[in-house]
Amino acid sequence: MNEKFECILVVANSARMLAEAAKKAGFKILVIDIYGDQETRNEAQEFRQISSLDKDNLLPAVDYFIDNYAVTHMVYGSGFEQYPENLGYLNNRLAVLGNTYDVFVRLQNKPDFFSVLKTLVIPYPEVIFERPPLKTLKPDTDWLIKPMQGQGGVGISVYKGCEASKPSDYWQKYLDGIAYSVLFLADGHHGQIIGFNRQWTTQLNSKDEFIFSGIINTTGLSKEQKAEISAWLDKLIPVLSLKGLNSLDFIQSGNVNHVLEINPRPPASLQLYDADLFNRHIRACQGKLWAYKPMQAGITGLQIVYAEQDVKLTDSFVWPEGAQDRPSGDSIISAGQPICSIISHQKEPQAVLEQLQVRHAFIINQLDRFQSHGI
Repeated sequence: MNEKFECILVVANSARMLAEAAKKAGFKILVIDIYGDQETRNEAQEFRQISSLDKDNLLPAVDYFIDNYAVTHMVYGSGFEQYPENLGYLNNRLAVLGNTYDVFVRLQNKPDFFSVLKTLVIPYPEVIFERPPLKTLKPDTDWLIKPMQGQGGVGISVYKGCEASKPSDYWQKYLDGIAYSVLFLADGHHGQIIGFNRQWTTQLNSKDEFIFSGIINTTGLSKEQKAEISAWLDKLIPVLSLKGLNSLDFIQSGNVNHVLEINPRPPASLQLYDADLFNRHIRACQGKLWAYKPMQAGITGLQIVYAEQDVKLTDSFVWPEGAQDRPSGDSIISAGQPICSIISHQKEPQAVLEQLQVRHAFIINQLDRFQSHGI
């Protein structure tokens, strides 16, 4: 454990993943998050649930922990994509262990990001920053409309030509292929790949057609393709000054890989690896990459369970093994919102996927029983 501090503040939309990793690494955990799930409450020494990461909700909670615990360091997770300016505030109050405010904001600037890719000769799907002419559209196949400050696929849909758009939207050529990500550590100059992952999405509604749904730490990528991605990171890390845990999302269409985005924070794939990644994240942010040799046996997969309709849960709800991020107490979850996540570890990829499917079906069936019987 880092000798300079023992207590750490974790802030995210959903902080459970980071809270568990930090506690496993030996830290005392203070948490601010939105969902307030059972696991997060159990891991935290103290916990504050807020309705959003906007300034009015976040800042009083941060000030409370600084005043009452004299906490000096924090790690952030998902959710700041919508409120990047709050990272600037936090950086003035605490030592932020992660990418700086400037780096985070730069990666939300998609014209700049794709310009960097172009300069470094790294392939990416064609992008434009004004509405595509209708004459260029092919029905349901041509362009995606995406928010610049996106997270987890929220707000991504096939562009049909009639949707209203915002100044913060952009358009990306649709590519049919397999979605992947690579989890890596960076010290601002050099990188260290932790693992390659395959991921998949689900459609929740007409505006959210590519929501992150699951990920597994195995791929069909060749050694040559992995080496290509590694070479891209060697170029990107020093140019973007990336630090700590990050992930690069890319899609393989045909035999060509194309970069989609970089998530400049610890991503969901952190949970797929047993490599003391929280301490490694801190050390990388402080400029040191620990030697890493993959030792993990077997395959791990994660899947998000989304509500298909508005549901009410109580403490009597029966969860399958491997369920996490479980709602606390009596909870009302709106259609399209995450209910929980499920994780599976097996020797073979197919066994992981089958177990995830079984556990997902179990939860959905339980929800149907709750709805029909008013439990």
